[in-house]
Amino acid sequence: MHIHRAEIVARLRARGLSARADWVDRELPRMVDTSLNGSLLRMLDIHPATMAPADIASG
Repeated sequence: MHIHRAEIVARLRARGLSARADWVDRELPRMVDTSLNGSLLRMLDIHPATMAPADIASG
């Protein structure tokens, strides 16, 4: 599954984690593969199951 980087950034900012959000915004691709980046998402306390999957065909 892929999720939009912007959604991850928004969730981090909502939690007051601006520095982490900035890093994610710089380092991760626009469409984040949850399988390849699962460890990072767990470290950031991001739960892909609660997010809308991205349509990778559109971008």
